Amino acid sequence: MSITRLPIFPLNTVLFPGLVLPLNVFEQRYRALVRDLLKIPEDAPRRFGVVAIRDGREVAPTAVGMPDPTGPSAVGPTAGFGPDPMRAFHSVGCVADASSIRERSGGDGSDGDDGDDGPGKGDGYEVLATGTTRFRLLSVDASGPYLVGEVEELPEDGGEGAGALAAGVLRAFRGYQKQLAGARERTLAGVQELPDDPSVVSYLVAAATVLDTPTKQRLLQAPDTATRLAEELKILRRETALIGRLPSVPAAELTRMPTSPN
Repeated sequence: MSITRLPIFPLNTVLFPGLVLPLNVFEQRYRALVRDLLKIPEDAPRRFGVVAIRDGREVAPTAVGMPDPTGPSAVGPTAGFGPDPMRAFHSVGCVADASSIRERSGGDGSDGDDGDDGPGKGDGYEVLATGTTRFRLLSVDASGPYLVGEVEELPEDGGEGAGALAAGVLRAFRGYQKQLAGARERTLAGVQELPDDPSVVSYLVAAATVLDTPTKQRLLQAPDTATRLAEELKILRRETALIGRLPSVPAAELTRMPTSPN
């Protein structure tokens, strides 16, 4: 297994291989990260690591939009994560490849390096990235403008019986979708074509099911595809039964965000 260094982008969500992640980048540390990604040729992978936050804040405390915008904003690569970022993050994350980076202009010709990282200023980037492979976070370097991690990429092992489990998970997922649509008083828009590759199924279902971050993290770091699928089968059956006993699921929409505001 190869060990490499990657820029680290901590989020209050879990990224899975094969899934698309839109990012709204406005904090100074992450703007610096994106500027370095832009130095990489467009035909080469612009890779960074996404880790889910175990204990900390995605946005630095007292930044614009936080409860106390009048206070001094925390700055630096570890802002919001405490003195030891390794303790603040989950140990397994996902490599992301930025396929699209679009700069937002503030309209005054500035490059956004004045230290004011508020999203209302119009500075920053819109990034569209795709998860590729899982990794284990071994260490974090906070000496630069943003966090850099030493990571060990993790292989995806199929495990025993992954094919049969994938078929069962797809059936359970369709039932879950129907039950969820009914609870929301909606109609499913046509029949979605779902993949049949077990590992792809496992990650798609993990991302598409309404679950909390710790549960999604457990699915991401499952030792193999079969283990992940077996856990998803239990989750889908449980959630489908639970939704069936509820008159509606209004709070479920709160778990869905189109972009991450870093």
